[in-house]
Amino acid sequence: MKKLNIDLETYSSVSLVKGGVYRYCNSPDFEVMLFGYSVDDGPAKVVDLTAGEQIPGDILAALTDPSVIKWAFNAQFERVCLSRHLGFPIGQYIDPSSWHCTMVWAATLGLPLSLETVGAVLGLEKQKLKEGKDLIRYFCIPRT
Repeated sequence: MKKLNIDLETYSSVSLVKGGVYRYCNSPDFEVMLFGYSVDDGPAKVVDLTAGEQIPGDILAALTDPSVIKWAFNAQFERVCLSRHLGFPIGQYIDPSSWHCTMVWAATLGLPLSLETVGAVLGLEKQKLKEGKDLIRYFCIPRT
């Protein structure tokens, strides 16, 4: 494994916009709900952590392996969230040296900083799906 592409769907009662990534991830109810990944540009796979599925061991090892290049849109967010998910102590995080951020690459090209709008601007046939947001909304709706 040389390259790992990663995407997460997460939940926290702390507003990401108001609290920032660190407060968001340090909330007691923070959780990674879906873990999407692709190894060496292979087919994308999704692990549904809410259904009890587990991230495969080789993928977990790759997250902290400096020889595996990790790509994510907003890699800082993904890295901090995964550090919390993996049980790193507060204030300690996965080493960023092997992480690359496609959002930064998009910004250098003058593209929008939202994955949804980048796909739309580029006219990509496959764009970010709204299912992740729908799942988050489902879990966030108070049940009576």
